[in-house]
Amino acid sequence: MGSKYRILPLLNEVFGNVPKFNSALDAFSGSACVSYLLKTLRKRVTSNDYLQFCYHIANGVIANNGERISPNEIDSLVEARHADPSFIVETFKGLYFDEKDLKFLDTISNNIKKMFSGEPKKASLVLASLARACIKRQPRGTFAYTGNRYDDGRKDFRLTLEEHFRNCLAEYEKIIFDNRQENRATCTDIFNYKNTDFDLVYIDTPYNTAVADNDYPRRYHFVEGLMSYWSHAKIDYTTKTRKFPFKKTMFDSQSTVRSAFETLIRKFSGSTLVVSYSSTSSPSLGEMKSILKRAGKRVEVSELDHLYSFGTQKKNILNNRVKEYVLVGI
Repeated sequence: MGSKYRILPLLNEVFGNVPKFNSALDAFSGSACVSYLLKTLRKRVTSNDYLQFCYHIANGVIANNGERISPNEIDSLVEARHADPSFIVETFKGLYFDEKDLKFLDTISNNIKKMFSGEPKKASLVLASLARACIKRQPRGTFAYTGNRYDDGRKDFRLTLEEHFRNCLAEYEKIIFDNRQENRATCTDIFNYKNTDFDLVYIDTPYNTAVADNDYPRRYHFVEGLMSYWSHAKIDYTTKTRKFPFKKTMFDSQSTVRSAFETLIRKFSGSTLVVSYSSTSSPSLGEMKSILKRAGKRVEVSELDHLYSFGTQKKNILNNRVKEYVLVGI
């Protein structure tokens, strides 16, 4: 949800036209695909996101310049033990995955703590692969519903979570490389970010739009909780999906989104700013340009036609056809 993977060619062109820069902050890194693009451009990249599963993707692939999991370590990770905890089995039985898959999650969560407590990049690589495995195994890739009504029979739904995990780990490890920079991953509210010393800041906030919601926590609460074995999450057992409440952000409300952008852009006004935006989002493109100009920026805008997802209903297809903008403030 919200990934910029399909507009990477446009972003690559935009970054190529920005005056020379060496360091970059991806302030809302998500899937980390833009961070990865910046890493391939030999920039010193800092990836930030307030969701832990996004942080672990960035720490395992962007900040990690070469650490991998050995075959023996993989076998040890998935090896069940008599004393394995059963929290996931007891809490999520019958909701998303079968009991074998849930037991696998309990087992590997316990083994990660034991094996990689002093190796954070390896731990993140495993956790990122685990999150990806759960998303691929779950019909529609989100946890906003329970049951199998969206199972259309594709291969992803026939593989076990362990098979998905091994595949996802192998895929992530293929793309790890050393760009000769000290890249970092952080997990915090961007408004509390103390370091503002970046040549370029890429901003891709959750879009506030009337045609769709930006509720990432509702869709991804399961993998987010899994990252800490729910130690940082208080599950609401009155909900069918066993979700947990997240702190609302200023981008969630029409009444605060404008001031959120003003505050954010002012905070990083010493950097070149690259902002991804949509024609259906609030504030409007004109307002966004004005906010950047008030921060002392000369603004350029690139755009392309974009389809966020395919749907079977005509109204969904029309709602998802947008202009995707990239604003550059120098």
